Amino acid sequence: MYRRAYTLLIGTAAIMLGLAVFTAVKLDRRLLDPEGSFLGPSYIRLPLLLIGALLLDLLPLTLWRARGRPSRVLPVVRQRLKTHWTKERATLVGLGVISFYLTYVSYRNLKSFLPFVRSDPNAAPGEVKALSYDRELHLMDKVMFFGHDPSDVLHGVFGKTVTAEVLSPIYLMFLPLVPLGVTAWLVWSRNMSFGYWFVTAQCLAWSLGTLSYYLLPTLGPGIWNPSEYYGVGGLAHTGTTDLMDGIVRARGNVLYGGATESVNSIAGFASLHTAITLLFALMVQYTLRSLLLKWIFWVNFGLTILATLYFGWHYVADDLAGVAIAVVSFYVGGIASGQKFDRLGHSHPTTTTSKVPVEAE
Repeated sequence: MYRRAYTLLIGTAAIMLGLAVFTAVKLDRRLLDPEGSFLGPSYIRLPLLLIGALLLDLLPLTLWRARGRPSRVLPVVRQRLKTHWTKERATLVGLGVISFYLTYVSYRNLKSFLPFVRSDPNAAPGEVKALSYDRELHLMDKVMFFGHDPSDVLHGVFGKTVTAEVLSPIYLMFLPLVPLGVTAWLVWSRNMSFGYWFVTAQCLAWSLGTLSYYLLPTLGPGIWNPSEYYGVGGLAHTGTTDLMDGIVRARGNVLYGGATESVNSIAGFASLHTAITLLFALMVQYTLRSLLLKWIFWVNFGLTILATLYFGWHYVADDLAGVAIAVVSFYVGGIASGQKFDRLGHSHPTTTTSKVPVEAE
């Protein structure tokens, strides 16, 4: 007997989409495509993304192997399509891109709906006020830092200028890293099950992150108490500063300005920057052979955690929860895609396709 490796992948995307649609209907709000201004609406963008994945593989390879001779182009393309773009690969890429896209768009909408679903019960009638546990998490941070504010400790140790300039691009690199990583594992994974493992774990992580937002709504220390991080005597102005200012303005427009074409992108617990960068590091560790790449992604994970605290995006508890989300998503995605884990923490695939062998009952 076999179970399909993409059952969990499709199920996760379907649940997330269903929750987003249900919440939008209950709140009488529109579902938005957060990136709707880029490449047009979804019915245009999805085919473009799939075609883009194909071209990203074919174009560099064709240019390299054809060596500038037009007569070699078609034979190279045909050979690549025959040997690499099999039905199995096309299914992986198609299901992976669509499932991840639906999960991510649903995540962004559910995140935007959060202040309206988890509103403060003590708010005055007609007042829009989101529920927030920032005070409690801030107190926990002070306990873990022996009575000191984490911002005071980190800014005192690392300074407020050079470190800010170094950590900012690392933090912002997260935005393009996610779609590039999904594409890389779907298109070029040497074992097909690694592609299913990666994209399934990604969808699980974004879904569990959404759940954590609703369980414990927060703004994050830099937004809840901005004077500790920004303004006179605060951190140097960087791209991260602009990003935080932008999402604060967008949140205000959504909550108080009646904006219907914008999304709220603020939710602190748990840190998906931590979860996703750890998930990347784990996938590189377990599925790639390059020692250099392993070092790069583990260092990126460590610096990202530092950046979340340094810039005031997250509390320590947010990062700890992000680690838990990554580990759970990594393991469950691995089991679903046919990976075997031994007691020493190593894994090996039991299949190279979407068919995952299981014992017959």
